[in-house]
Amino acid sequence: MTTEILASSARSYAELAARFRPLFADIAQGAARRESGRILLHDEVRRLAEAGFTSLRVPSGLGGGGVSAPDFFRLLIELAAAESNLAQALRCHIAFVEDLLYANNTKWLRRIADGAVVGNAWTESGPVPVGGVSTTITVDGAGYRVNGTKSYTTGSLYADWIQTGARTAEGLDVIALVRRDNPGVEVIDDWDGFGQRLTASGTSVFTNVFVPAADVITEAAHPPYSTGVYQLIHVATLAGIARAALGDVVSEVRKRTRTFSNGNGTRPSADIQVQQVVGEVSALAFSAETASLRVAELVQEAYEAQLQSSRALADAAVTAVEFASSQAQIVVTEQVQRAASLLFNALGASSTRQELQLDRHWRNARTISSHNPVIYKSRIVGDWEINGTIPDFVWRAGEAPAPASASAR
Repeated sequence: MTTEILASSARSYAELAARFRPLFADIAQGAARRESGRILLHDEVRRLAEAGFTSLRVPSGLGGGGVSAPDFFRLLIELAAAESNLAQALRCHIAFVEDLLYANNTKWLRRIADGAVVGNAWTESGPVPVGGVSTTITVDGAGYRVNGTKSYTTGSLYADWIQTGARTAEGLDVIALVRRDNPGVEVIDDWDGFGQRLTASGTSVFTNVFVPAADVITEAAHPPYSTGVYQLIHVATLAGIARAALGDVVSEVRKRTRTFSNGNGTRPSADIQVQQVVGEVSALAFSAETASLRVAELVQEAYEAQLQSSRALADAAVTAVEFASSQAQIVVTEQVQRAASLLFNALGASSTRQELQLDRHWRNARTISSHNPVIYKSRIVGDWEINGTIPDFVWRAGEAPAPASASAR
């Protein structure tokens, strides 16, 4: 790791956002239509990559945007407001870039800057224990062969590369970067959840897939705050959904002309109770975004602490990220689901028409909130506050270290 990674382009957030808002607005225009027709997001992902969104965290000296974590996640919330499926589909890509920054993996950072998009294949199919890995990787000449089946491979249908967790016969956990178009790779669009329908969170099958040695990373390249980053992406996506719900309820209230006999105004927009509902949705969206951005600030601090601080300070910064992401999840999960349901109180029955797809906000929020169940977060946060207990972060459980000489950079 070197301090060169800290370099960032000199620009304000307003300038950064102005660059992407026209693209986000265009993406948002088709959100309800794509939801109704289950139109996948191949074009939208490619447009984001070509516009440089997927390489914003890559240092400017390596061809990326060089933006800070807080600025990036603030922009991610805006993308999620336009299309929450995109924010989740890029989840592994975003977290992988943070891994690359931590490891100073300049080879892959340049690939990302050139437009490569990375998907995920981590979750094993079948009854595998926590930390267990059934996907295998074996030596084959100048490279390796990967075999296995993965579930919840979010975004891999849209990706150029798939980040695949596998285990050697000696029990070492490795990361194989597999090209999606390699022979033996099958990505199946079989996700049928009621929300986040367009994330391509289906199944990936690897059948004797050849991977060059240069595309296998055999050391633990994840930053120690990696689980917090993954959770932050969900929280930021939820904040974007709340912002989208607010935008839709405001738009629909403004257009409505018919009121009710028990109403408090000649138009819904002048009804004080309708105004109150919209105000509450606005506050919930603001709170969700504020919590997300606080965690993003801590991610930036933890990254910089790994480069510059004592071990004790670096460890404290990691702990801050992990628990802040859990705290944010606890409150944001409820806030956004409430906002997405509350908006119907400001509207009439016509707001439930299929063409509007306003129900997608609640369905999407509920689906994202089902990942990494929130019921466990309150307990571990409470135990930490009272007893200082730092639990095993199970996303990392079972991973074994490997010799640094085996690393491919």
